[in-house]
Amino acid sequence: MDRFRMIFQYFQSNSESVMNGICGLLALASVKMYTCFDFSCPCLPQYNMAYGLGIMFIPPIILFLCGLILNRQSLVMLDEWRRPQGHRKKDLAVIRYMCSSIMQRAMVAPVVWIIVTLLDGKCLICAFSGSIDPEKFVGFANVSPVQVEQLLAKVPCKDDKLMRNTSHKAVSRYLRCWSQALGWSILLILIVAAFLARWLRPCFNQTALLQARHWSNYIDMEQKIFEETCCEHSRLFAHKCILHFFESMQQEITLHRFNLPREGEADEGEEDLLRGITDQDQVNKLLKTWYYEKPPLDVSQATQR
Repeated sequence: MDRFRMIFQYFQSNSESVMNGICGLLALASVKMYTCFDFSCPCLPQYNMAYGLGIMFIPPIILFLCGLILNRQSLVMLDEWRRPQGHRKKDLAVIRYMCSSIMQRAMVAPVVWIIVTLLDGKCLICAFSGSIDPEKFVGFANVSPVQVEQLLAKVPCKDDKLMRNTSHKAVSRYLRCWSQALGWSILLILIVAAFLARWLRPCFNQTALLQARHWSNYIDMEQKIFEETCCEHSRLFAHKCILHFFESMQQEITLHRFNLPREGEADEGEEDLLRGITDQDQVNKLLKTWYYEKPPLDVSQATQR
């Protein structure tokens, strides 16, 4: 269990390479899910659009939320945005940088899913087969509007006998071409946008970007060190409380040869690490003070002390 927790904490770190790897794995998983998914349109006028658009957009929402959950900086950013002002001012540029970084990484897998579904074309054919103008295709003449609606709804059904009609195949090819054109257009727009963002970024204030990146990493590192310090203090505090609890059983402990440290040595080391915080009220007051009055980022004050 400890190894699993260590691995999970490692993947939750703010390392850019690790987070990009996680986003890549989510993207590959989304493609694998879609290729293994047996898509079967209901071929009913009332449900085709809801089913097709649901398959196209609901899984990306799930993948987007998974990307936010796996990114440790999501909670760090929310904590930094919601915390009181205290003795340390909040830099909105840092919060914006963290938000943009989180959103970019979380959007990788959903965008891959949408592009793959558009290039495949099944979802769009299922969703919009009933919205096609039948006058553009031969074979729908001398047919009542109700029958036309039912015939168009059965376009995605390849096993249906009506699909042998050339008009139904033409509708399917027409929608597939639109779907693939839309998918390639979105992919091209994203690549051009990424290219422009990559090459135009140095033209703007690079100093502000470096500062936002630095303090974003600092906030994440501060949060991790604070959690590690809390864990160490909790362990020492619990150890001292347990020793006091079993103080009346020293004779039994000595007989069983548990080799506990001498009381004087243990107290000196733990008192130093506990920093004089020895009861629950003091711990709660310290945590409250840390939340409401975070110290300013001035190392010279600690040096003078």
